[in-house]
Amino acid sequence: MDRILPFTDEHEVFRSAFSEFLDQEVVPHYGQWEKNGSVPREIFKRFGELGYLCIWLDEKYGGVGGDLLYSVIQAEEMNARGLNSQYTRLHGDVIAPYIYAHGSEELKERWLPTCAAGEKILAVAMSEPQAGSDLASLETSAVKEGSYYILNGNKAWISNGMLADLVVVAVRTDPNVKPHKGVSLLLVETNTPGFRRNRVQKIGMHAQDTAELFFSDCKVPQGNLLGEENKGFYYLMEKLQWERIMAAICAVNQAQYSLALTIPYVKERKMFNQTLSAFQNTQFELAKAATEIEVAKSFVDQLVVQHLAGKKISKEVAMAKYYCCDLAFRTADRCVQLFGGYGLCEEYPIARQFVDSRFSKMLGGTSEVQLVIIAKELGL
Repeated sequence: MDRILPFTDEHEVFRSAFSEFLDQEVVPHYGQWEKNGSVPREIFKRFGELGYLCIWLDEKYGGVGGDLLYSVIQAEEMNARGLNSQYTRLHGDVIAPYIYAHGSEELKERWLPTCAAGEKILAVAMSEPQAGSDLASLETSAVKEGSYYILNGNKAWISNGMLADLVVVAVRTDPNVKPHKGVSLLLVETNTPGFRRNRVQKIGMHAQDTAELFFSDCKVPQGNLLGEENKGFYYLMEKLQWERIMAAICAVNQAQYSLALTIPYVKERKMFNQTLSAFQNTQFELAKAATEIEVAKSFVDQLVVQHLAGKKISKEVAMAKYYCCDLAFRTADRCVQLFGGYGLCEEYPIARQFVDSRFSKMLGGTSEVQLVIIAKELGL
């Protein structure tokens, strides 16, 4: 089926070059990065050298001024290869836009070129141990003292948390107003005295380092405030539409990769004197998965087009994020079953797909958060 996304010849040339780069410089090393528990800092720099970080960013700040379709291509090609833990896209497509949209000119000129070059790595710290997806209830505080904010609290489940040089931290700057009205965003350098972090051990996504962050009387210059004080919650909500669309794109391609791993396997694997692909159950399971993937892909493409047109589509984006992330896990589960015992062995990529895809139902707001949004839009 032809896609409705307005890819140009330039986009397809980029896709070909980026795919070749992944196959030559990322895929061969990805297994070792999984064992190491992190991608190397050098891969961020390599992405930066080739112009693959912050592609949308103005040339003035070190970007190449591309459109968001280049980010779509990157997400598709990376997850179509099972590179689920390669979080350069979080750095470039989710977090850097906060600095670009709300940072002072001084902050933008100081940090964005280094982010585009991969010299400085970004993380965003929203979730807390007792709050999770309930961002309005966060407790990490920032109190003004002289020309600084004094930051105290801790954050949990922070992607790129161990590699990060700069963290966009959601903090409470006014405890006397309604929770969502007293939140601000601060840009915090990880070499700030009083800052420390611990690695979180996870069941999957091993190359994507995850950390818990601790702030103890951290002095952060007031100039590191992004946008206006107490408007941080609204800034977070502004960016979540694209973040969730990207999550859906990644999830669809995770499902596609699980299917791509399984079809050749069932054609070769024999049981009861015939290949697994000859069994009707196998055919039906894979046919259902393929159908659901195509339906999801078409839906997400529609949302990308509408987002590029500037439309607010919170209900539909929540639907896509919920459905596609559930689809990624459901597809991997089906495929693991067809692999049998081999599907539970770490040396088989389908096993990694199974544990990795479970994470997608948590990121960018849990599936339950998406359902709450949908229910509200339905007037419930």
